[in-house]
Amino acid sequence: MTSATAHPSPEPETRVHVGQGEFEVTDRHDLVFSTILGSCVSACIRDPSLGIGGMNHFLLPEAPGSGADDRRYGVQAMELLVNALLAMGANRYRLEAKVFGGGRMSAGLVDIGGKNVAFVRQFLVDEGIPIVSESLGGLQARRIHFWPATGRAKQQLVVDPTVAARERALAQRAERAEREAGGELELF
Repeated sequence: MTSATAHPSPEPETRVHVGQGEFEVTDRHDLVFSTILGSCVSACIRDPSLGIGGMNHFLLPEAPGSGADDRRYGVQAMELLVNALLAMGANRYRLEAKVFGGGRMSAGLVDIGGKNVAFVRQFLVDEGIPIVSESLGGLQARRIHFWPATGRAKQQLVVDPTVAARERALAQRAERAEREAGGELELF
């Protein structure tokens, strides 16, 4: 006769979806952040000593015109995430990042994904936050799961026609905004 050792069941996980223009931070061990990315980028940043971490999801590196405080754009999204982590007690010098997304979802249109990739890399260099893992660029959408307490990240490639259609529309809007912004002239 064999005996089995009883093991306590693990805590059930709670999944929190991080949508476009959103960010989440936590110190809870039962939370998993998830998102779906095409040309958008998500930074998963954490303080490994404290198990505090967060995820954002931004659409474009910078706002055209007067939308500089809009968190759908890289600078605002990154600043909000880093500042929220610091407010929870994270140490800036221990922060590390895993970054995902930035795919080229529409050939022939503005490469939003490439611009997002260049932005997130430069932002993290400027802030002194090392990238410990990345999956950037490519031609497919991704579903990302991030466990902030442990730093574990999981990526699944997504083949979904609705994601591709949404990305084409985003690229077309960005291309129009760039053309309009480039044609502006301000006289003093």
